[in-house]
Amino acid sequence: MKLLLVLPALLVLACAPAGPGAPEPARTAVIRPGVEQFLERPPAALIGKRVGLVTNHTGVDRQGRSTADLLAASPHFKLVALFGPEHGIRGVVEAGGAVPSGRDEKTGLPVHSLYGATREPSEEMLRDVDVLVFDIQDVGARPYTYVSTMALSMQAAKKKGIPFVVLDRPNPIGGEVVEGGLLEPRHASFVGMYPIPARHGMTPGELAQLFNREFHIGADLTVVPVEGWRRSMWFDATGLPWLNPSPNIRRLEAAIHYPGTVFFEGTNLSEGRGTDLPFEQTGAPWLDAPAVAAELNRMRLPGVRFEAVRFPIQSTAGKFPGQTVPGLRFILTDRASYRPVRTALIVIDAIRRRHPQQFRWSGTMDRLAGTARVRSAIEGGTLPALLADWDREAEIFRGSRASSLLYN
Repeated sequence: MKLLLVLPALLVLACAPAGPGAPEPARTAVIRPGVEQFLERPPAALIGKRVGLVTNHTGVDRQGRSTADLLAASPHFKLVALFGPEHGIRGVVEAGGAVPSGRDEKTGLPVHSLYGATREPSEEMLRDVDVLVFDIQDVGARPYTYVSTMALSMQAAKKKGIPFVVLDRPNPIGGEVVEGGLLEPRHASFVGMYPIPARHGMTPGELAQLFNREFHIGADLTVVPVEGWRRSMWFDATGLPWLNPSPNIRRLEAAIHYPGTVFFEGTNLSEGRGTDLPFEQTGAPWLDAPAVAAELNRMRLPGVRFEAVRFPIQSTAGKFPGQTVPGLRFILTDRASYRPVRTALIVIDAIRRRHPQQFRWSGTMDRLAGTARVRSAIEGGTLPALLADWDREAEIFRGSRASSLLYN
């Protein structure tokens, strides 16, 4: 693995919008995403090469200029193909929707879908590509497909014998907290390929190093770091433009909750898709929201409180379309102490105990959780023991990931 050196970050006075439960940062570093380093100091071995770019609408510089446009205009490279992940190059295709191949209207380049007939670049797609570059903003949670696209693209680059470059970006929910158990290999899928926790606290570039070394992809990997980012930083301290990573992660608060609230997809409760606050609330027509909210608030879970609400759901939603349902809204009070994975499972447990006849698991729960132990622990009344096991696994992972980290 080759790592491009970056200049030390300069500190400047700036105002960044504070997330809920956190004081507004008085100062923020100059954060420069990997694409800016790549274009300013391109690796000599890659100059003049034909580039394939795996990206979407989140691949931009600090001015919001797309990586595709910047590479197309660069005199150092020849951009020859674009590759689109789930949600497409523009990030507007809903979850699970097939992404079509075609041509990019602005550059005229072919766009190959990596979320349709295939989820990895094929030999034909890479025929004219000398180097494959990845630039997508991740959300910091294992059950999300972008880093799986990255891993499969690394494998394709390895197979063809071409370099793979990650233009790194910050972890929007910080790099310090690690939470959740390790995915069990038999539950590996496109929403979790490798045994990492639900909240891993790593950037895409760090994950690429981990996947390449620990899980033996063996690609010719270069990571271009983010200049100025520190592990303690949340996205609102970076000064970078917020672009919804996917249609239902619409603000930083949703990303903070997502490592836990994504588990509601594995139940017959709404995870908020089709509402104004996806992944920040859950509900169902049969939910006694006031009673459950009161029980949860009595627990005084760190960093969060719950409000009983009613929310309308769009007619196009997958769960309870066109209905207005009672629900629980997750209100962040202290993001530093909040543990979304633990919290979401405690909420699911409380709802199931109050509504044993109505509550159901869906077929996706084991895949999202990376284990069948969540269902068995909640059904068997042993959730505290599972959470204790997961805390131990998270600490082990924290140590094992150390050699792949790029930032302090």
